[in-house]
Amino acid sequence: MEPLGFDFGVGERIAGVDEVGRGPLVGNVVAAAVILNPAKPIQGLADSKKLTAKRREALYEEIIESSLAWSVASASPEEIDEINILQASMLAMKRAVEGLIVEPGFVYIDGNRCPEIGYPCEAVVKGDSKIKEISAASIVAKVVRDREMELLHQRYPQYGFAKHKGYPTAQHFEALSQFGALPEHRRSFKPVRELVEN
Repeated sequence: MEPLGFDFGVGERIAGVDEVGRGPLVGNVVAAAVILNPAKPIQGLADSKKLTAKRREALYEEIIESSLAWSVASASPEEIDEINILQASMLAMKRAVEGLIVEPGFVYIDGNRCPEIGYPCEAVVKGDSKIKEISAASIVAKVVRDREMELLHQRYPQYGFAKHKGYPTAQHFEALSQFGALPEHRRSFKPVRELVEN
């Protein structure tokens, strides 16, 4: 495994991978894998959480347009309930890497462990603010998951998904107790499980 920050040279294709949606009570956990194009550098890549929604959307379009390859994958609430959120996150990231149409020479994963993939790989804690490929992946995953929450909001506006994106906020808890759990809710998460059991 090459040390962090190693200059891979033009011929080496580096993929960055990140996931979004481990904390919410509802919906998929979404992962993205991105191989940036060295010939088309993108300015302003950063941890998606530190960008405004408008800036994320603009960067998302640029990443999709100018990357050598990108892929988005997810694990469903049913899979999360079956294998737990950590394993589901690993599964989503593995699926994202396997969905790349260009084979990576090396893969950087955000976090402290790598999913089981057939490529040399390094996990980087807070990688979304250190490695541009991971930053790009975090932006793509965040935009895709937020859009999924907007669609869910259109179907169930009373839950306020457009605002809290499925995270455990006071508004979300209130809607859960008033309207009950949806098929999209994660039954294995304590607040949802307790509600369903009661």
